[in-house]
Amino acid sequence: MAEEGHAFGFALASDAGWGAFLRSLDDRRRGLNVPDDLVPATFLVADVGGTIVGRVQIRHRLNDFLEREGGHIGYCVLPAYRRRGYATEILRQSLTVIRAIGVDRVLVCCDDDNAGSIAVIESCGGELDSVTRSTPSEPITRRYWIG
Repeated sequence: MAEEGHAFGFALASDAGWGAFLRSLDDRRRGLNVPDDLVPATFLVADVGGTIVGRVQIRHRLNDFLEREGGHIGYCVLPAYRRRGYATEILRQSLTVIRAIGVDRVLVCCDDDNAGSIAVIESCGGELDSVTRSTPSEPITRRYWIG
């Protein structure tokens, strides 16, 4: 994931202990000790037969940045496991989780050149809202709402 510019474990630092990392994820899920630039979120991994194939961050609300280009749900599948339907299942199950949190209208974003994510989001009911670019050096972002 790092080669593609994505962090798999977000705040997991190589010098931090696993227990501390898990506690920080639980705090964030419960809305405790959340830095001002972040929002409460649930971090889950996709496990298939004991192997982690992907992950998702389900953000309980939006801030300005997430409203523009991050969305409520950010998911990824590790390169070796792509094109097997895992991304669709991750997003489908994430929609169940976020609706249980109380979010009915869900924003999901992806890069404009990511045909796989476009197909996943649209297959899960995503309706294209806009195509934007934050800065000239940033990729074009597609913003979808799932109601």
